[in-house]
Amino acid sequence: MKINSKNHRKALVRTRHKESEGKREPEEAEVNSIVFDEPFQDLFVPARYKVYYGGRGGAKSWAMARALILQGSTKRMTILCSREIQTSISDSVFRLLAAQIEALGLSDFYSVTKTSIKGLNGTEFIFKGLKYNIAEIKSTEGINVCWIEEAQSVSDESWDTLIPTIREKDSEIWISFNPGEETDPTYMRFVFDPPPEALVHKVSWRDNSFFPDVLKAELEYLKKVDYDKYMHVWEGEPKTLSDAVIFKGKYRVDVFAPPSEDTVLYYGADWGFSQDPTVLVRCWIKNKVLYIDQEVHGIGIELDDIPAKFKSMPGLDKRWMIYADSSRPETISHVRSKGNFRMEAANKWTGSVEDGIAYLRSFEEIVIHERCKNIIDEAKFYKYKVDPKTGDVTPIIIDKNNHCWDAIRYALHKLIKNKKKKVRVYSFNGEEM
Repeated sequence: MKINSKNHRKALVRTRHKESEGKREPEEAEVNSIVFDEPFQDLFVPARYKVYYGGRGGAKSWAMARALILQGSTKRMTILCSREIQTSISDSVFRLLAAQIEALGLSDFYSVTKTSIKGLNGTEFIFKGLKYNIAEIKSTEGINVCWIEEAQSVSDESWDTLIPTIREKDSEIWISFNPGEETDPTYMRFVFDPPPEALVHKVSWRDNSFFPDVLKAELEYLKKVDYDKYMHVWEGEPKTLSDAVIFKGKYRVDVFAPPSEDTVLYYGADWGFSQDPTVLVRCWIKNKVLYIDQEVHGIGIELDDIPAKFKSMPGLDKRWMIYADSSRPETISHVRSKGNFRMEAANKWTGSVEDGIAYLRSFEEIVIHERCKNIIDEAKFYKYKVDPKTGDVTPIIIDKNNHCWDAIRYALHKLIKNKKKKVRVYSFNGEEM
């Protein structure tokens, strides 16, 4: 489909409907058939707030990107694409929009450069983070639509500043996110007690007609081994953080600069058994803070495919040793040889898991880069066992949601063992002094 500035044609928007009454029908235009699954029909209905939240694989971002591209091709619009933290264009939805412009056949209409997207009719997509660019956003005039992606991390302060800034006549705020805590500001503001002019939809993988089989296998496995985590990750249920979470209050998620050239890096690997994931992580230490900024993660990776998978990690080279799970010496040998890596088995000892957790919790803070989605998920669900009779948290560590954290322990195993040699003094209630 070719579009020019003088006489561009609209794209026909159709929706897939489940049998139900009272659903809004979007206005249909003239040309190409672009299919939107039923929950996303409200993207074409005027409303101040359009809120889409839920589990992984629900195609929220994909649908919003396509809808904005199509709407921007039919009339001149200024579209702000934002999130709480955005330090570069790579942190934004820029690449998603660029890919969808090509997929929709609108490359002749939209000009895509390294940092901007503009239409022949004057439509413009701009990209700014909320936390550090709010002054620039406040000075931007004529915003018709503001799309906040990964909105679960947006603070009350950012919402209070942003909302009155989007003040153009008939302007809209589009919100997409996977819920985090049930007390997060975005969830409380737009789901628990939404404003009156809000169209709110909870979507999941079931609402995505193009949901891939490989992800279906992953969700079925998680549903079998950890139903609570499945409900959060795939069904979009907010999690209730309990005192049993091992790293509760110890970690935060952020975007931060890569390590400097003189930084000592630590790499660790955990091998997948059956449906368990194979994991490679990278971390470093600075000023008593542990930074974790890279992960490679996959379920069902064949042995011969692991070297190539590991090499996909940015910055990995032979200068650094990878310490791996010692339970699979034949895997270490194979991956080391085929991948030309420096790789050794990490030491294990009686109580090494407990010692590793104590060491990780000894950092003033653990900062996880927001791109490390699997490490973040595990941090939320790695728990101690709770006594079902008393409700007390026991010292027993549940052997779930720990593959990434096992890899982190392996990466730091020498430091953990050195600390173990130091004399520890405990108070009467067992807490280390």
